[in-house]
Amino acid sequence: MTKAFAHQLKSLKHDLTTDVVFDTSDPGTGKTFVAIKAFERRRKKKTGCALILAPKSLLRSTWAADFKKFAPGLTVVVATADVRADTFNEKADAYVTNIDAVKWLAKQPKAFFKKFDTLIIDESSGYKHATSQRSKAAAKIASYFKYKRAMTGTPNGRSITDVWHQVYLLDGGQRLGRSFFAFRNSVCVPTQVGRSDKAIRWDDKEGAEEAVYGLLSDIVIRHKFEDCVDIPANHRYTMEYELTAKQRKAYEQMESTQMLWLKGKEPSVIAVNAAVVANKLLQVASGAVYGTDPNPVIVDDGRYKMVLDLVEERKHSLVFFHWKHQRDALASEAEKRGISFCVLDGSVNEHERDRLVTGYQAGAYQVMFAHPKSAAHGLTLTRGTTTIWASPTYDLEQFEQGSKRQHRMGQTQKTETITIIAPGTIDERVYEILEKKNVRMKNLLDLFATL
Repeated sequence: MTKAFAHQLKSLKHDLTTDVVFDTSDPGTGKTFVAIKAFERRRKKKTGCALILAPKSLLRSTWAADFKKFAPGLTVVVATADVRADTFNEKADAYVTNIDAVKWLAKQPKAFFKKFDTLIIDESSGYKHATSQRSKAAAKIASYFKYKRAMTGTPNGRSITDVWHQVYLLDGGQRLGRSFFAFRNSVCVPTQVGRSDKAIRWDDKEGAEEAVYGLLSDIVIRHKFEDCVDIPANHRYTMEYELTAKQRKAYEQMESTQMLWLKGKEPSVIAVNAAVVANKLLQVASGAVYGTDPNPVIVDDGRYKMVLDLVEERKHSLVFFHWKHQRDALASEAEKRGISFCVLDGSVNEHERDRLVTGYQAGAYQVMFAHPKSAAHGLTLTRGTTTIWASPTYDLEQFEQGSKRQHRMGQTQKTETITIIAPGTIDERVYEILEKKNVRMKNLLDLFATL
């Protein structure tokens, strides 16, 4: 039997004394364990079944595996898209399905939910956009459940407004109101940033975190990773990659003209707006760029070589990439050097994914190249000690979650997180924005931690 840590016992006590819970504890603090044990205790009292919504990559590797480990007396089934209807017809205690399945669930009659009374939403930030189809579908079915639990270590990666719909799923608007736009008006300040009436940026008001904290204090549970787990520290830092003369020329051309001539008389790349320009600049700085041709144009491979130099100096590393060209170039460089590697992205099916993770943990690969959408959540990769971001990312949630795959319970060595930055490029601005988002999110999380 797995023994609970002191902070998990505190969370469990909180879960069992309130019908709705918003667990914003850091990644790696064992939120899944608490959710399963709380449900197990209620289920033994003949309460209803549980519906668990989670990222697709975590259905079997995390939830099904953890039910078997922490509550072996309960039956759990995984409802993937190909067998969803048949799976929900099976007799079980808990039904695990992916976050997009809410669109299918919302079409089911009310009687379908009669056997359920517990809803657990893993990585609830997946429903932070109130107007998305899946968020609307999730809101429709949430009312059928008595016990509701939302879990995420990154609740407000972009703005305090990210919290609104996650909380709405729990209490139907009781704490933060029933209107997202009314909530935004109360916690944000609008700024006109373009000619269009719709070109408005909403910035969090000073003190917004404190106000929201006060409204949610009765349902939030929050544990900092450093306060709960006694493992060696993680060191985060950046390393500079200097663009070559050819790369700098291409970068400056793209920046000044929004077009890029890499071969022939016609431009290879044309950016139609500021957002596209920013993405193309990131790509050029990374070493390759997508243009009018579906195949990327390689500008320079120096950054890939730098990443592999770092990998060669370490026993086991996790390298995050953003584009297919980065993946292919990193894999090609690893092959040239005879470095054992695996690739984890959207092209890898669930069973292959589990095999690769098991292999990495067994030491079969010196490096795992992974896309953050496929590997930033839920995985335990404690065999490694180094996480490398080949290029910076705007996405705070992916960065924070991905950087915790190695620095988590079970780690016995010091770890490091390295982000590669090209000086004098958009890389610096992206990382700066990421740091500002991090500060804003931690303001709210620090308040939650005082509960």
